Parts: sequence; C-alpha cells; structure tokens
Amino acid sequence: MATAQDKSRVLVVDDEPQITRVLRTVLTSQGYQVQTATEGEAALSTFTAFRPELVITDLYMPHMDGVELCKRIRAISAVPIIVLSVKGEERTKVEALDSGADDYVTKPFGIDELLARVRAALRRGGAAGDTEMSSLEAGEFFIDFDGRRVHARGNEIRLTPKEFDLFVYMARHPNRVITHRTLLEAVWGEASQEQPEYLRVFMGQLRKKLEPDPSNPRYLVTEPWVGYRFNPNG
Repeated sequence: MATAQDKSRVLVVDDEPQITRVLRTVLTSQGYQVQTATEGEAALSTFTAFRPELVITDLYMPHMDGVELCKRIRAISAVPIIVLSVKGEERTKVEALDSGADDYVTKPFGIDELLARVRAALRRGGAAGDTEMSSLEAGEFFIDFDGRRVHARGNEIRLTPKEFDLFVYMARHPNRVITHRTLLEAVWGEASQEQPEYLRVFMGQLRKKLEPDPSNPRYLVTEPWVGYRFNPNG
C-alpha cells in the first residue's frame, strides 16, 4: 500500500527497455511518480522538466554514460543518485560514486533491495537541508557535535579526534556507499589519497569501540573494493 511519502518523483535512466519497464512498473505500484530516459542527454532534458527527487541510472549507455550523467546532474543539483551496475565493475562504481552518485545496486538485483535503497536515498534527500545541527541521532547512536561526544546504545564512547571526524562524516551520510578516496579527502585532506592504510587502521579502531562484535560489523560495513557504508540501525 502506497503512503503519502511515496509520491516522490523518480527518474529512471537505462538503455535496456526491459529494465526501464520493470522499474517503472515496480516503482509506480509503490506510489512513486516515474519518468524514464534511455540515455544521458535525454535524461538531462527530462531532469529539467520533471525535477525528480531521485535519479536511478545505468552506467553504460550510448552518447553519455552514467558517470558523466552523475557529474552533470551533480553540477546543478544535490538530488540523490543511485547507479545500476553489473558485478565486477568496481572501478566504474568507484568512478561514479566519486562523480556524485550516492549509492549503487548490482545487477541482477532484488526488487526488495532496490526499494529499500530508494527509500533510504529519499530519506537522505529530505534531510539534506539540515546543515546547521548541534547534534545528530542515527539509529542507536547519538552525536553531540559541540561537545564532540558519541553515545552508542546509551553509553558514551571515547573517540580520538580523527575517529570522531571519521564517524561524523559517515553518520552524516547514512546508508550510502562512501568511497575510500572520499573518506580520505574528507577526514585527512587531499594529500592522503595515496595512504589508504589510514582508513583501514581508523575503521578498525572505530569498529572495536562501536560494534558489539568487531569481527562481524553491523554498522560500519565494508563494500569490497569500493569503500564503506554506515548502517545506523544495523
């Protein structure tokens, strides 16, 4: 049953007719308003007229691929973008995420997984304007920005300054794949791009402090070859 919040506008971009047909049917059945395009240039025209609240795009398309489309959309809008990719396209996924995409779903995908990613992306989009906050509650975590304190499941967790900065960045982008490069630049600056060991060490430290079982993380999840995802509700 569709709810009031499911009236969001979604633009689907894919050059495979069966994919756009399935996505239009599924999303429409959930109450979303859907427009489709078969390549990047047409998608940009539709984007301007339709003003979607979410874009779902394939990576490989004629004339303008999904990576370039992400760049062009991100230059004019902060709308959430989910890219569709086939297994084994890690380099292209990373390039798309670094170009402004928020998340990816690997083909062939399950409908339930896709709809969950859509709901999460739309929640992020709706909260995008909350830039001036003194605190943030994310699932079982509470962050006091002014006091630079983190509470997990009601208990204060003592984090070092860099651990705090890393966790805050991830908490501000929940349920979103964040690439290694993006995290390194955000927390350590551009000069750290070639030093991924920073990230491995500090992510390991965060897991020891925040995860009930650091060997099987529920909140700070690894996306193999790509980056990490923060799942606030585990």
